[in-house]
Amino acid sequence: MDAVVKFTSQSQGRDRVFRSTQYACALSIYLLRNKPDRKDLVARLKSLENNMSAGRKLLRLGNAANSIVAAKQTMQLSDRLLSLCLTVANINRALYFICDNAVWARNVGLIRSIDKERWSINASRYYLFSLVMNLTRDLYVILQLMQKKGRDNRFKSRMNQHLSDCPEVAEAVIPELDALIFLLLETLRSEPTVALDTVKNICDLFIPLDRLGIYKSSAGVVGFCGLISSLIGILTLARPTLRIKP
Repeated sequence: MDAVVKFTSQSQGRDRVFRSTQYACALSIYLLRNKPDRKDLVARLKSLENNMSAGRKLLRLGNAANSIVAAKQTMQLSDRLLSLCLTVANINRALYFICDNAVWARNVGLIRSIDKERWSINASRYYLFSLVMNLTRDLYVILQLMQKKGRDNRFKSRMNQHLSDCPEVAEAVIPELDALIFLLLETLRSEPTVALDTVKNICDLFIPLDRLGIYKSSAGVVGFCGLISSLIGILTLARPTLRIKP
């Protein structure tokens, strides 16, 4: 119970719960779309989804400042490529929050002179840029880990054993490709923080891609990806050891 109270007392924790509920509703609405006898349930789910979305916008007020501080910190990293990826990601995330806050202010009537649709599109664009840079960081870290593991003698013996134990695979697949896939899977298995962050960012990527019309997905795909990403966010927030650093 103490862990639950500590988790929900954080604004990030509440946002993750709201986000999971929002996308769970979106997925449920998609699955129930062709069932006329569930119209009342669908209507309630849509109302809950909208309320969760509005609540999240309120919780995100002020997050732009946090992203700017994070950008200043990542600029000090000794690894220049890692520093570049994370700094650009945090700057775009700050711009996303600014646009998102403006949309919220327009929705509640605090600001009436802005084009809500334009600011919403800009928010999705900055969110996409942030995710692309985070995925670039993930790929960079994965490649570094693969190089390190590939030089390990114990891993080399395991790889050779794997290739010799699966001769039918070696015949059907290029041995070098099989070895590369084995190395990738073993790297991700030994580094769950990187694996979780990569899956989370890939799932999140479908949301702005669909919103911007770059890659249209069904509401079910967006809901499913959003739900998976949100659950990973809850897991990494509840267990900080599973959160990628920096």
